[in-house]
Amino acid sequence: VQLVESGGGLVQPGGSLRLSCAASGFTFSSYVMRWYRQAPGKERELVAAISSGGDRTNYADSVKGRFTISRDNAKKTVYLQMNSLKPEDTAVYYCNVPGAYWGQGTQVSVSS
Repeated sequence: VQLVESGGGLVQPGGSLRLSCAASGFTFSSYVMRWYRQAPGKERELVAAISSGGDRTNYADSVKGRFTISRDNAKKTVYLQMNSLKPEDTAVYYCNVPGAYWGQGTQVSVSS
């Protein structure tokens, strides 16, 4: 099983990034997928989740209206579109299969 995140980087406040998480080694289309983040000195927090079919999503209050989670089951990939980024969004972002697998994380830094 592998979850490989990509798309992180350094962006100015107000900017956008799209994270991707490519999955392999399990039946991707059968699982809920989640994005978490962990900022330095803070606990890991749930950012967004999407149902196996992609028809239901939910978000942390701190990112509602700015972030969008989506998935492409044919490509076995889950995405996190992040708009209007703020310095407080700076963290390592991880994709997750609930109760099972984690990716290695991708760093997102928001700074002027």
